[in-house]
Amino acid sequence: MMLELLDKIDSRLRVVTEELGRPEIITNQGKLKALSREHRQLEEIRRVGAEYRTLLKNNSEAEEILAAGGEADLIEMARAELESNNARIGELEEQLRLLLLPRDPNDEKDVLVEIRAGTGGEEAALFAADLYRMYSRYAENQGWRVEILSSNPTGVGGFKEIIFGLSGEGAYSRLKFESGVHRVQRVPATEASGRIHTSAASVAVLPEAEEVDIQIKENELKIDVYRSSGPGGQSVNTTDSAVRITHLPTGLVVTCQDEKSQLKNKTKALKVLRARLLDKAIHEQQDKIAAERKSMVGSGDRSAKIRTYNFPQGRVTDHRIGLTLYRLPAIIDGDLTELIEALHRQEQETQLAAAGVAR
Repeated sequence: MMLELLDKIDSRLRVVTEELGRPEIITNQGKLKALSREHRQLEEIRRVGAEYRTLLKNNSEAEEILAAGGEADLIEMARAELESNNARIGELEEQLRLLLLPRDPNDEKDVLVEIRAGTGGEEAALFAADLYRMYSRYAENQGWRVEILSSNPTGVGGFKEIIFGLSGEGAYSRLKFESGVHRVQRVPATEASGRIHTSAASVAVLPEAEEVDIQIKENELKIDVYRSSGPGGQSVNTTDSAVRITHLPTGLVVTCQDEKSQLKNKTKALKVLRARLLDKAIHEQQDKIAAERKSMVGSGDRSAKIRTYNFPQGRVTDHRIGLTLYRLPAIIDGDLTELIEALHRQEQETQLAAAGVAR
């Protein structure tokens, strides 16, 4: 069965390779990008499959030697080769099972991350700022670009809300499981009695939508401009550079005031709006396929937590997979690899179980 699947992969790879050489595809950026992404995925399966086929062929030849009998040294070599090959074949079959799982079409997209302070007042806003720094440092370690699109800072270094883009290879694939309510337990700097407080912030990770993904018509938009303001409501600009965009069909509202240029604010606001519309379309499609729980965050209430950061004990617990790590300082400083890889393994296990494939 595995060999039949690999034959189909080889056939599809030939078709995609031919498509990529067609002039009409080369000039269609959306189609070219999609086919190039599929080509990379198929080529990876083909490469692993080629080694798998070679080892099966070598095993067949070794078994023929054992069946024919002959010199003791030759038989011993055949047995050793079979043992070595079988171990490697098992590893390759595991790789192929994972590579053949359905791919999320958004995995290669850049992302927009929205962090909002939830329960906990000023401490929640400070925690939102900590989360922003955590993801920014992780992104920098991955070689990704970080761009703040919109922010609503508080007067003491926190954020009521911050929206930023992360651009780099596999950004959505790596961060898509970060969406949810993050809870922090620690003694706030303003707490004189040393009492531990529990606060929360919500994180939403959205795949960035390109114009080919989401078409927005000008007559569907209501655009308002006004003067931007800083913490406490004080004016930080004397021109009407801040932009508020309302998408009339859905009622979605996006504001941006970080730039001094009205045009730049409008461009950033449209980028956020496009990502939210794509996220909305994805969830509507998922709801039609299966009645699964919506993956993005809700109210920011502590009870909907996906992860807890406990500073007194130096631990981080991801409640979805029951994983606790006692290395909070490194994690809050951007070392998220162990958490992210554990979440991916859990997702793979779930997909394999749903496909009826034993590991």
